[in-house]
Amino acid sequence: MVPASFTQDWTLTSMSSLFISSAQAADGGGLLSNPQVLQFAPMIFIFVVFYFLLIRPQQQRARKLRDEQGSLRRGDRIVTAGGIVGVVQATRDDSDEVDVEIAQGVRVKIVRSTITNIMPRDKPANDS
Repeated sequence: MVPASFTQDWTLTSMSSLFISSAQAADGGGLLSNPQVLQFAPMIFIFVVFYFLLIRPQQQRARKLRDEQGSLRRGDRIVTAGGIVGVVQATRDDSDEVDVEIAQGVRVKIVRSTITNIMPRDKPANDS
């Protein structure tokens, strides 16, 4: 059997250490000594990594493609979202439609936002 004085001492000791630790945490602790902040640190780190490795480069690619879509000229070779390769025949600044020749004598109108790739004029396409 455990003497009554031992259990009373143990509870007083554990309660006093509880008060001391909370007093020390409130008194001398900084931002990093707070356990709640430390729990979110890995998630914040993962978000920062995702932003710089995934989100930001994708935003830059999308911005570049929008700029290229806006500066289409006659003779540019393009690829649509459906995989159709063609040559721009006519563009209108006030319209979202572009006239594209997809085969000899076959012209279609496509929407600018469906253009996924614009091939440079000075670089020939791979016809293999």
